[in-house]
Amino acid sequence: MSHSLPRQGDIWGVVLLLSCFLQAGLVFGTVRSFGVFFPEFVEIFESAAGSVSWVTSCGVAVQQLMSPLGCSLAQRFGSRPVVILGGLMSALGMFFASFATELYQLYLCIGGLSGLGWALIFSPTMAAVTRSFVRRRSLATGFVLMGVGVFSFALSPLLQYLLETYSWRGALLLLSGLALHSVPCGALLRPLPGDPRESSYSFLWGWKLLGEGVFLRYCLAITSINTGYFVPYVHLVAHMQARGAGEWHAALIMSVIGVADVGGRLFAGWLSDLAPQRTLLFLSLWTALTGVILGLLPLAKEVVAMGAAAVAFGFCAGALTPGVFSALPGVVGDQRVLPALGLLQMIESGGGLLGAPLSGWLCDLTGDFTLSFAVAGSFLLLGALILLTLPRVFCNKQTDLSLKDKAEGPPQGSWDGESGSREHQDPPTKNQSQGRDRNDQSYFITVDPSQIRTEGKLSGCMDQSESQKGTGLPLLETNGQPWSSSTGSIFLFPETNHNNGGAYYQVANQESPSLRDVI
Repeated sequence: MSHSLPRQGDIWGVVLLLSCFLQAGLVFGTVRSFGVFFPEFVEIFESAAGSVSWVTSCGVAVQQLMSPLGCSLAQRFGSRPVVILGGLMSALGMFFASFATELYQLYLCIGGLSGLGWALIFSPTMAAVTRSFVRRRSLATGFVLMGVGVFSFALSPLLQYLLETYSWRGALLLLSGLALHSVPCGALLRPLPGDPRESSYSFLWGWKLLGEGVFLRYCLAITSINTGYFVPYVHLVAHMQARGAGEWHAALIMSVIGVADVGGRLFAGWLSDLAPQRTLLFLSLWTALTGVILGLLPLAKEVVAMGAAAVAFGFCAGALTPGVFSALPGVVGDQRVLPALGLLQMIESGGGLLGAPLSGWLCDLTGDFTLSFAVAGSFLLLGALILLTLPRVFCNKQTDLSLKDKAEGPPQGSWDGESGSREHQDPPTKNQSQGRDRNDQSYFITVDPSQIRTEGKLSGCMDQSESQKGTGLPLLETNGQPWSSSTGSIFLFPETNHNNGGAYYQVANQESPSLRDVI
């Protein structure tokens, strides 16, 4: 059974956000805090830093590599059972890891089993958020990912306490119990409108995205970012202890990063919603700042200076993360977010797999983490440069500029621009593809089709000829967001094409914040 999408003021939207908030924190809050185990694993298993780094890297890489599987299963069965299964697998991985006697067993349990569970949790969760929220997508994404910062703040000192009290085995055992909380959180994910219950070919359909140059460049940029992004979360504790900081001071610095991360995510989400057409530009700027700070971080010698650098890094690192997900619908379109997110996570897994072991190898080679952090920052700067090559990064035009030209299509009925109502006419559905013309109080304007992003497909669009049916259903946008009033969004339906490159579009009021209710 499908349900309507969260609307402004809908309590279920709040429930969805809180559920996804907890799930994001349980996945990447755990990954970020795992650096607390790093010195313990090096000592217990008598292994080099590069070898121990593979534990976290394998978990991140498997999570991202198997994301297409998680997205495909979510398309076939819905997000709820997939996320529940992922929660069970992540908990079992931590549980089995607590009995490990060899380092490779940690690779299999944490990197393999828990990593696969994280893949089944994270991608369907983030896809549910980006598909469910349109008007405040960046802010909703930022709030959900804020869970990563909150859990990073809480888990680092908690795990340090558990290590000292129950040893690393007891800490992993208790961490497995915490991971089980993803199960009830997953149970709160209701099916979205249009979620299939029959055989789905979404996985194969998603591979077509690999033929699109813009999407490939975006994946390349995020992969480069991912290579350096997780390095401080794995090695910063060991770096600070090598500089003379105590274990609790190092854990506290990780908590400080978590607090700054929360502020960065909220600020970036708010800023992106103010100028949604510049989401890619903001993402590039935050990435560049994170890379610079990360490269300069080893210059901090004292604990206070390390703390200040950690605050700056945490804020910028937190700010760039929501942009990765908020910009994706603009790159591929809303209807392809789920397969695109799976492919993006799979491709960027190469960066996650390479980053921490490369950093550990450089540490073994040079004797400290100075070069490691410099190289990690360079990968982030490279990702920022690649993002600048994407279309419309510097675009400051509103996509509804053509609304100024209304001469060719005056309103044929009354339109209340404040309330968004139109003479109480029912919104169109996919079964109402015929019988609409300019005399039924529709509002016709001339627009440039290239300025309107395709959001989905209809079996029949209003006022289209038989040859035009099945074409894209465009969504009018202002500042990169759906043009909405207090009662709902306004949608455009293609009517006729003209030789001058313009096209008539019919404006219809629809109270849903998304096209999915009329597709």
